[in-house]
Amino acid sequence: MSIAIVPGSFDPITEGHLNIVKRALTLYDEVVVAVMNNAAKTYMFDMDARAEMARRAVAGLNGVRVVADSGMLVDLFDRIGAEAIVKGVRNGEDLIYEQEMADYNLAHNPRAKTVLLEADASLDSLSSTRVREHILQGKIPAGLPDGVLAYLSEKGVL
Repeated sequence: MSIAIVPGSFDPITEGHLNIVKRALTLYDEVVVAVMNNAAKTYMFDMDARAEMARRAVAGLNGVRVVADSGMLVDLFDRIGAEAIVKGVRNGEDLIYEQEMADYNLAHNPRAKTVLLEADASLDSLSSTRVREHILQGKIPAGLPDGVLAYLSEKGVL
């Protein structure tokens, strides 16, 4: 069984992230959505909330599960027996950043290869940052899976 990890902060998970998960599922038997922390980022939602939103976003997708992990991606890669890390890229800036991360992961774990998928053209301007900006302005953001919208509504965020 081939396993891929789709890691991210997912603050919150968007339709763009979900598109990458679905496309990864066509390449691998199982996809693990890994909700991770990045010390360089400040989060709107804590890890438990981000993981719950991710679970709701992927509900109904056979072969997809969500894990929350505060450790290193290269260690999680081995723990779950992954074959690849799958990341989406929207533009040249993303490509440079993701290639640097891929190089770092490979240097720290020679088995941790990264597969980069170009963002769907209809979703390439969607980002968690823009979604958070809309939330802070009291607007209902576009580009969120229904389960995430429901969660945010239940929590009184929207």
